Amino acid sequence: MAHPKRKTSKTRRDKRRTHHKATAAVLAKCPVTGEIHQYHRAYMVDGDLYYRGKIVVSSTEKA
Repeated sequence: MAHPKRKTSKTRRDKRRTHHKATAAVLAKCPVTGEIHQYHRAYMVDGDLYYRGKIVVSSTEKA
């Protein structure tokens, strides 16, 4: 297994990591319910589970 010949300095390591930062999640507004949600994620509105503007699981099915 290969080993580094020299220790990587803290400055060099931190310079490399400056580009690894979290980005804000992209939000969308549902045209049907008006609910704000993340793209490509299901979301709950009044007990109903929606995905892409359509009901996936309704609250009446659960009962």
